[in-house]
Amino acid sequence: MAERIYVGADHAGFQLKGQLVDELKRLGYDPVDVGPEAMDPADDFPDYGRPVAEAVSTGKVRRGVLTCGTGLGMAYVANRFPRVRAAVAWSPEIAELARKHNDANVLVLPARFVSEEEGLEILHKWLDTGFEGGRHERRVAKIDS
Repeated sequence: MAERIYVGADHAGFQLKGQLVDELKRLGYDPVDVGPEAMDPADDFPDYGRPVAEAVSTGKVRRGVLTCGTGLGMAYVANRFPRVRAAVAWSPEIAELARKHNDANVLVLPARFVSEEEGLEILHKWLDTGFEGGRHERRVAKIDS
């Protein structure tokens, strides 16, 4: 069974979100697009960040992907939920370290600062990188304690 990954965006991340959903499907994942369904400049990032973060927080899914203009708003929303470690990644190296050292379970992409090609490259690195564990386990455990 394919891993289900929740995906959401605001108006600034809408176009990139479509590319991410398509790429997840192409890679054999089961993306759940929480919206928005159409581009609307009035969209607010919390409306789409919450369902993704809640799904990860409750264990409904292991991972989620969010995108907005800077990535910051979505990260603020997502990181309010227990057991969510949302990381803003603007390069594959940041995505890799977020997974290796922090076990980031929500990837947040800054749509105004990465091209679609870069966004897909970052997504690939995040999906393909595992948590290193070791000394990092102790640090990650302290986040929710």
